[in-house]
Amino acid sequence: MVELFLRVERFTSRVALIAAVLMLVVSVTMGFYQVLTRFVFDAPSTWSEVMARSTMIWCVFLGAAASFRGGYMMAVEVIYKLVPTRRLILLEGMIALCCIISLVVLIYFGTAMTWRVHSQILSGLGISISWAYAAIPVGASFSLLAVLARLLAQATGREPVGIADADTPSTHDQQPVAEPSIVTPSKPESPAVSDPAQVTRRARS
Repeated sequence: MVELFLRVERFTSRVALIAAVLMLVVSVTMGFYQVLTRFVFDAPSTWSEVMARSTMIWCVFLGAAASFRGGYMMAVEVIYKLVPTRRLILLEGMIALCCIISLVVLIYFGTAMTWRVHSQILSGLGISISWAYAAIPVGASFSLLAVLARLLAQATGREPVGIADADTPSTHDQQPVAEPSIVTPSKPESPAVSDPAQVTRRARS
């Protein structure tokens, strides 16, 4: 059951991340198009700015799911260093609880706000402004699954608990350092002489 939930969450987080990247590309493209039409052609577009702003909102809320899942949100590292290793899972549980409460609030009030403004129209696009506000509950739902999956994976030992220290290399990256060997110079050996006549001749000289 746990493995099935983690597999589903892995798929949803990947979908959210891909969608966030696409929204970012569209937002940047629309921003460039807006600048091009305004300052180059002197005929500013009436819809590209609204499109860029709406897609950027979607990018932020969808990308938050991948940030929650990977633990890339801002963290106070000194707290992790002060808490004993065995109690880190409790700290992660408290953090996850705060995140879950915040995300549930976003889902509830985001859904209510999306429904409340469904009759309003985005200027320049001619569509309901609810399409922009829908990023709040949709992104928060993806993030809620990511937070639950991260906590569940840590509680079951599938993932390490705590934050990784980027400055400290892992044990896999550390290479054994060979101790320098001390080479003792050997005395030059005298050449072996096999002829007795040469030995006698050298002794006389």
